[in-house]
Formats: sequence, structure tokens, C-alpha cells
Amino acid sequence: MLEISTRKIAQVAMMGRELHRSEGELRAFIDRLNEDEQAELVAIMWIGRESFFVEDLAEAIMTAKRDASTPCADYLLGTPHLSDHLENGLDALGISAQAVEDDLM
Repeated sequence: MLEISTRKIAQVAMMGRELHRSEGELRAFIDRLNEDEQAELVAIMWIGRESFFVEDLAEAIMTAKRDASTPCADYLLGTPHLSDHLENGLDALGISAQAVEDDLM
């Protein structure tokens, strides 16, 4: 289904909560993701903020790829409540964001 691992999504969500301490590290982490992973990350964030429904995941990914006009890290870090939206997106996809984050700790 997704190329990006839930672990990577959870990592971005966790680092986003500590943005004041880890912005540079988070930007580098997002920049190292490939184009497909970045588009999926954006799509999951959109689902989490209810810009798309979970059944429209493929359309959201395609839209993220097609409409990318700024670097992914800039776009995501400029999004208010990024971590919450990513966690909500994972939950909408039936993936427990909390369980994944607990595994990272």
C-alpha cells in the first residue's frame, strides 16, 4: 500500500512536536526521503487534516506529486499542527500512531 514506513511517519510526527529543538534534523530527515515517500507523507497529513478522505489516498498521493511547488520539508514544516495531522492520518488508515511512536522510544 504505502512505500513510506509507518516508522518514518511516526518519526516525523515525533520530531515535529520538538520542532524548536530539531528543525534542522527534521528537515534533513524529510529531504532524505525519496519523492514517493515525500508525496505519501504529504497525503497522509492531508488525510489527517481532512482535506482528503482515506478512500482517496491514491488521489492525494498523485495530487501531492503533481502540485509540489515548494520543497517538501518547507511545506510540511509550514503546516500548523503537522504532528497531529500525521497521527490522525495514520489513525484514519487504521494504523495506531501511538503504538508506532511507543516502539521508537
